[in-house]
Amino acid sequence: MMKGYESYRESGVEWIGKIPQHWGLTKVKHLAEVLNGFAFKSQLFDNEVGFPILRIRDITSGIVNTYYKGEYSEQYLVNPDDLLIGMDGDFNVRWWDSVQALLNQRCCRIIENEKADRRYLYYYLPIVLQRINDLTYFTTVKHLSSGDIYNSLIPLIELKEQIKIAQFLDHQTGLIDAIIKKKEQIIAKLKEQRQAIINEAVTKGLDPNAKMKDSGVKWLGEIPEAWEPKRLKFIFSIEKRISGELGYDVLSVTQYGLKVKDLTNYKGQFSMNYSKYQIVNEGDFVMNHMDLLTGYVDISKQLGVTSPDYRVFELIDKNCNPKYFLYLCQMCYKEKIFYAHGQGVSQLGRWRLQAKEFKNMTFPFPSYEEQSEIVKYIDSKIELIDKLLTETNKSLLKLKSYRQSLISEVVTGKIDVREWEPNSIL
Repeated sequence: MMKGYESYRESGVEWIGKIPQHWGLTKVKHLAEVLNGFAFKSQLFDNEVGFPILRIRDITSGIVNTYYKGEYSEQYLVNPDDLLIGMDGDFNVRWWDSVQALLNQRCCRIIENEKADRRYLYYYLPIVLQRINDLTYFTTVKHLSSGDIYNSLIPLIELKEQIKIAQFLDHQTGLIDAIIKKKEQIIAKLKEQRQAIINEAVTKGLDPNAKMKDSGVKWLGEIPEAWEPKRLKFIFSIEKRISGELGYDVLSVTQYGLKVKDLTNYKGQFSMNYSKYQIVNEGDFVMNHMDLLTGYVDISKQLGVTSPDYRVFELIDKNCNPKYFLYLCQMCYKEKIFYAHGQGVSQLGRWRLQAKEFKNMTFPFPSYEEQSEIVKYIDSKIELIDKLLTETNKSLLKLKSYRQSLISEVVTGKIDVREWEPNSIL
């Protein structure tokens, strides 16, 4: 069981609480310097040519895929083992482990002085920045300044003890991260298996001995001989019914399906006039055809309104099982089939599927009875997989929560690790 220090005193900071008697409290500015990135000219960015440039989105991913073709100062170079912070959004702290790169604006590098251990800062800074994040929760866009970092409070601990804390957390989080990685691999395989079951059933049917024929559609390949390839304009009718009044639930398309928009908080884009939105009836399909990378499609379970930018359509062929065609449409997102038929500027999230192209796409069309059998089969197969996914995700969240809690307890002095050794038990 992990033990605390012998004696404590009040820190005077509510969220830190009590700290060990021998610890002090100071500001980050007394332990480190913040070096901001530079506003490099975006017109000189390139996808292939130039020197790697680290943009704020790369702080999270750890992957640099943009290059700078202009001149630059070496003071903005980031090297492996540098400590970085993304200064917009969720204020991500990252131990940089990728290539040497230029530091772009809204990113900063933390340079510790002789009183601080870099890895201790790596573990502590996310805790204090989360406090800032929580305080700015209701703003539309969250921005972090150098002053916010400099003036953040941090325990003042001897360097030797900081190093010990970092060593302990390196070891413990390494063990936890290994388990997390295995859980994530299990989740990825389950999702892969789930999608493979759907793909095979909706495009090839359930009879492995069925005679096949060429569908004439490249992405579809061969289909059972009894099936008919059919253009979507003969299956769906695109609707555009503007509500003209308020009072409806507002429906938003997410990658988890259609959700009722919460109008009580002002996060994200917010329209004051939902009377210009389009009516969605129960049973209508709603798709985000404006962004074929992150968009999705679902069937509405209720009456409501949705953005006029979305596509609302309904089945017009009576020999259709709605869920069969939902599985097909969702597969077209998952497997980027819609994406291959889209056009626009994908780098800006504007890769859309035009109505004409959508109508002229071809889907397989089994009999109604076979559609229903396929739906029943898929539902039964993925029910178990979904249960396993739910259980594994819960386990994963608990691990991540424990990891975060352990770091917080150690860096704020609730656990004494001074005597810890890799094989010891606290």
